Amino acid sequence: MPGRRTPAARRPHRRAAVLAAVPLLLATAALTTGPAAQAAPGAPAAPAPTPNCGAAHRITQTLDGGTVWRMCWHYEGNAGLVLDDVSYQPKGERTAVKVLTTAKLAQIHVPYDDGRNEFDDLTGQGFAQGLQKLDPAECPGGTLKTVRVPGAYDPAHPDVSGLCATTRARGHAYRMGPYPGERAKIYQLQGKDLLLYTVNKVGWYEYISEWRFSGDGAMTVQVGATGTVSPGDYDAGDGRGAPLGKGAKDYATSHSHNVFWRLNFGLGGSAANKVEQFDSATTVRPGGRTPTIRTTRTPVTKELAGDAGPLRWWRMVGAGRNKDGHPRSYEIVPGPTTKYSGRSYTTHDVYFTEYNKCEQFASNNLANCGARAGKSVDTWVNGQPLKHPIAWVNIGFHHIARDEDQEPMPVHWQGFQLVPRDVTAMNPLTPPPLSGHNGHYG
Repeated sequence: MPGRRTPAARRPHRRAAVLAAVPLLLATAALTTGPAAQAAPGAPAAPAPTPNCGAAHRITQTLDGGTVWRMCWHYEGNAGLVLDDVSYQPKGERTAVKVLTTAKLAQIHVPYDDGRNEFDDLTGQGFAQGLQKLDPAECPGGTLKTVRVPGAYDPAHPDVSGLCATTRARGHAYRMGPYPGERAKIYQLQGKDLLLYTVNKVGWYEYISEWRFSGDGAMTVQVGATGTVSPGDYDAGDGRGAPLGKGAKDYATSHSHNVFWRLNFGLGGSAANKVEQFDSATTVRPGGRTPTIRTTRTPVTKELAGDAGPLRWWRMVGAGRNKDGHPRSYEIVPGPTTKYSGRSYTTHDVYFTEYNKCEQFASNNLANCGARAGKSVDTWVNGQPLKHPIAWVNIGFHHIARDEDQEPMPVHWQGFQLVPRDVTAMNPLTPPPLSGHNGHYG
């Protein structure tokens, strides 16, 4: 979706790179009171933990089978919505499992194919200040929260009803049925997710930033781009833009959306988590025999710029163990991505860096981190031991406009999942008749 505009008027994207409202670094604001805490049915005997924030910043939601998610939130002057102190407590677990200390967007980098424009939407284009007021119809069955926007474009009206907290149908959480003709029970669950989202306008874009939390402990994190194609940008200076409208007169300039997230894990309540990389190698055997696959686990002890592959993945491991004695961890599962090779910081899918309070944005980092420190995440990977690892996830999308992008533009999504791996001994949504099927049985 080419083109930019200021909040006051529509303009073609050939404009100054910085909006009139200067972004604020790491500003926070008070938020209105969230929904009252909900107790999980059949809650464990141990007292429920209270997130480390006041009631106005607190979200507690009970989901399928008694799973409870708890977290805090605040709003920063560049990153927008930030989640804090995120914990997950399935039914039957006496204590909640702390998962994330903080989680937020870390950049939306938008370079155009013609090489004439390049934007860092969070730290250079007023992303946070573009928080949109949501209509109640956009948050069915939920609650709209009022957010005080730091450095609001309209200083007289800094409060925006811009955060939706609701639940949304997930579809099948699981299904297990009999063979045809067999008389047996069908086990299936239509799940619901806790959904938190904001909409932020930057130029002609509107970014929907979603955080979904499922009853089985999975998290789905994604950004959807919508809005409209700029009517002042039909020159296709890249020479490869797609024609829009009648004939082949108007061409929209192609561009990329490179979205980064910053994840500060705290599995088990400790920052001293460990990163592990898994690689599977296939060996083709002669005579048409089935190939073999061998998987190896490699501890990542120093900072890493990682490239995903069809048989490579990473997990963050905490100090705690589940009831089977296995280390609790969360796996990072990237979604579909188009890797942008034009900048060094977009050439890798994940980064693991040692915690540094100054390092907050994947590109155009605003803070002064020292004379030798770079301004992008790739420059921070310099061999430091990982004692308090920060995970950065990069998902790219190359947008070649189409006729259907007019108007409004259908949402195109990019994101990833965080999937629990051995956090519980079994699926936390297992129905009681199957609760004895742990490992070998029968």
